[in-house]
Amino acid sequence: MKNLSNSEWKEEVANDSNAIILDVRTDDEVAEGILKNAIHHDIHQPQEFMAALDNMDKSKNYYVYCRAGSRSSQACQIMDQMGFENTYNLTGGFSNWDGAVDQIN
Repeated sequence: MKNLSNSEWKEEVANDSNAIILDVRTDDEVAEGILKNAIHHDIHQPQEFMAALDNMDKSKNYYVYCRAGSRSSQACQIMDQMGFENTYNLTGGFSNWDGAVDQIN
C-alpha cells in the first residue's frame, strides 16, 4: 500500500491505464458524491466486501478511498494480504478531495 496526496492521486490515476478506483464508504456517504468512474463496495458490509474483493483482478492497480482515509487504509491492508499487487490510499479521503465529483441520482 502506498499513501497518495490529492495531487499524486490525480496524476497517478490519469497516467494509469490499469487503474481501478474503489470507494469503500457507506451508501449514505456515497449519496454525497463519488469520484468519477469509482466502484463502490462498503467495507462496513464485511461479507459483501470480501466477496467483491474475491471477484476482482489482483493484477490491477487499486486506488482506494473513504471519507477520511482510515477505512481505505484498512481496505488496502486487507487487499494486500489477499495478494493484490498494487493498492493506493487517498490520504485525507473524500472529505479532503479537491477534484471532480459525480453526483448519484
